[in-house]
Amino acid sequence: MATNWLCGLAAAALCYGLGAGVPATAQDYPSKPIKIIVPAGAGGPNDVPARLASQILSPKLGQPVIIENRPGAGGAIGVREVAKAAPDGHTLLSAGGAQLAVLPAMASSAGYDPTRDLAPIVKFMDGFQILVVHPSAPWTSVKELVDDARANPGKLNFAHVGNGHLTHLAGEMLMSRTGTKIVGIPYRSGGESVTAVLSHAVHMTFENVAILIPLIREGKLRALAVTSRSRATLAPDLPTMIEAGVLDYEVTTFFGMLAPGATPRRLVDTLNATLREQLSTPDMQETILRLGGIPAAGSPEQFAATIAGDLAKWRALGRDANIKID
Repeated sequence: MATNWLCGLAAAALCYGLGAGVPATAQDYPSKPIKIIVPAGAGGPNDVPARLASQILSPKLGQPVIIENRPGAGGAIGVREVAKAAPDGHTLLSAGGAQLAVLPAMASSAGYDPTRDLAPIVKFMDGFQILVVHPSAPWTSVKELVDDARANPGKLNFAHVGNGHLTHLAGEMLMSRTGTKIVGIPYRSGGESVTAVLSHAVHMTFENVAILIPLIREGKLRALAVTSRSRATLAPDLPTMIEAGVLDYEVTTFFGMLAPGATPRRLVDTLNATLREQLSTPDMQETILRLGGIPAAGSPEQFAATIAGDLAKWRALGRDANIKID
């Protein structure tokens, strides 16, 4: 996937070098304000990279940066808008795993292929979840919970935020990896899911670290494991799901910046270098950690590989668990 994207960029760069209407050199860029499309409502996690990017790009490149929220169709509307925009570096996308991997993997109506229609610039951060239960629950480890679920199929349940949401996929992957049957119960938000655990309405949930850490520290929730492959800086004492005995379990997401697929590589490199330099500073990395993320700035190729890997993972789970978002 990543190789195909790089070949496409090379071909596009050749075409535009022959005069297809984009700046001839990176020094000519940007020639007007930069617009960042966020394929979700204001205030959500996709807003974070957009606002961080605006603080970096505007002073560094000397042009205003405008953030526009384009929610709808699970994020597909905003992604399609960027995919069809002029590939001149003036329209960018701030998106995450939900729009770049889960939706195109499980929804035939997504209407875009992120490996073809978008050019990854830089990944800002990775994100993960924590599996939590009520402190009065009988399980003090993932093994105890899984043993109970195996012995009593359909007895246990978990809260999630809708079909295809990462909190839903986390539960589906737990069942897939352990051969258990746990009932998923949808709620309208992560806050409602957590409240359902606090009030004993459900047995467990997977939710974002930023929401859960305060409740865990106050003793209102019991944390069993993190869904990342490595232990988390914010919760170093918690085992990963793999360490807890669930083989090949990893449910993470990511957030980053992209451009239309035919954007010349020289413009991608300009944006990557500008953003990556600032994202690698200690202050910015501390900011990302406080937001519950894991700093992950790297090359466009590394970001492309992340997208391709998650697409493959979610396609496999969607097929095996018969999950469809349409």
